Amino acid sequence: MAMVILGIAAAGVLLPFSSGASAQAEGTYRTLAVRLAGDLMERIVSTPRGEIIASWNGYVEPQGQVTDASGAVFTDPIYGQFSREIACDAVYTPQESGVPFESGFILASVRVYYQGRPVAALSRLLSR
Repeated sequence: MAMVILGIAAAGVLLPFSSGASAQAEGTYRTLAVRLAGDLMERIVSTPRGEIIASWNGYVEPQGQVTDASGAVFTDPIYGQFSREIACDAVYTPQESGVPFESGFILASVRVYYQGRPVAALSRLLSR
């Protein structure tokens, strides 16, 4: 009887620790995902404005194929479960110049996934 009570008490003490470790791991993945999204957004921003949509819209890096700024795939196993995708769309705004609508902006959106689940998204409005 004492062993059963001791087992229940031990489970009650250890459960918060395992939950804390899971939350810490989730925080680590989210931090890496935000960094990966920011790095890819910087690559988009450094592209000449006229080439952004043609170069980046629909760009996908499948799970395990995430690349660094030089285009090399990350070899560290921690990046093996990440994937990224980009959408770039022209944004039309009314102008006072008499032209009804002109595409003066590009909305670039980077989404990062961990094991197929979305964990980070970053969007930026770029002028042409």
